[in-house]
Amino acid sequence: MSERSLRIAIFGETYLPYLSGVTVSTEALARGLGAAGHEVLLVAPRPAAGAVPGTAGALGPEPRVAWLPSFQVPGPAPDGYRVPWPVPSDALRTARAFAPDIVHAQSPFVSGLMGRRLARMLGAPLVFTHHTRFGDYGHYLGPLARPGGALVAGYLHRYWLGCAAVVAPGSELAEEIGGRLGTRRRPLLRTIPTGIEVDAIRLLPAIDPRPLAGWPADCLVVAGLGRLAPEKSVELLVEAFAEVAADEPAARLLLVGGGPSEAALRERAARPDLASRVHLTGMRPRQEALALIKGADLFVSASRTETQGLVLVEALAAGLPVVALEGPGVADAVRAGIDGLIVPAEPGDGRRLRLAVALRGLIGDADERSRLAAAAGADADRFSVTARIDSMAGLYRELVGGER
Repeated sequence: MSERSLRIAIFGETYLPYLSGVTVSTEALARGLGAAGHEVLLVAPRPAAGAVPGTAGALGPEPRVAWLPSFQVPGPAPDGYRVPWPVPSDALRTARAFAPDIVHAQSPFVSGLMGRRLARMLGAPLVFTHHTRFGDYGHYLGPLARPGGALVAGYLHRYWLGCAAVVAPGSELAEEIGGRLGTRRRPLLRTIPTGIEVDAIRLLPAIDPRPLAGWPADCLVVAGLGRLAPEKSVELLVEAFAEVAADEPAARLLLVGGGPSEAALRERAARPDLASRVHLTGMRPRQEALALIKGADLFVSASRTETQGLVLVEALAAGLPVVALEGPGVADAVRAGIDGLIVPAEPGDGRRLRLAVALRGLIGDADERSRLAAAAGADADRFSVTARIDSMAGLYRELVGGER
């Protein structure tokens, strides 16, 4: 097939200005495809009145957007988390008139069903990127977690089977999906991580968090970035740091982000063993958040619900050595012993103690931190958005070219 440009309709369940790994990935895909010469229509929920989508920092032309009627999801969803109403709209009529060669869904739910309907109507291949480990969010359902999880798992399986291709951002997730799909005829399954603007992160001026937190200029800052929620295991991270703080008076912990666990974490940080040692910034614009972690000395993550570990990739691109609890997506980002440390995810207190040991080791070894940091920054081009967009466009061409 010739290398002509393609027309791609991207359906998002959430979008900017709400910041998450999914919205960052959606913008990177839309702008990256546009920069590669493809024609893109982004179909996404309209922001709240007066809110401006803005950008999360992806380069490339601003995509054309067809805004879906939307509503704010009630708690515990955060402010700004809007999803589409499942109703006919001008946005859907615009998408049909756009006549895409490919429909790419970023969610299997309301917008994903809209995208699937359009793909079937036009005879276009449907691609789905599985961004979220939905089973890890069952605690929000309370006593309905078990039956709700089973229903979602069954629904996802049926949705996958209706796609021409399923994209997993991480290799472990791809293996899990492949195992659930079995050996019968199934969609193409590809591992294509979200790319990042490596050079933009390299050039981003660092913000020193020490004066903001009232810390001494010579303290050593361990940074974490992301949503403060139970599924991200932030409480485990803080307790591991508390172990370290008892022995390392220069150590400080910076948590950049907000979420439902923020109030409890602030209360924990105020207790005597951590008082003045932990600083929570709350939600910050993405560029400011990245600049803050760039001003730290090392990065830590205890999340075990990632599909790719996008924050790990961003930290490495910022030149920070990473300490990460073993989990999905971690080994795709962190090269153990080269640019970071991967801590075995033992159950119970084993995780906390091992995480503390790894942190204590790097805090006390400036030469090792420097070695890991140099490798992180030097090799970050492997995460380049251009390479990821090339892989995605190659998948599109394979589908449109009739090889499937």
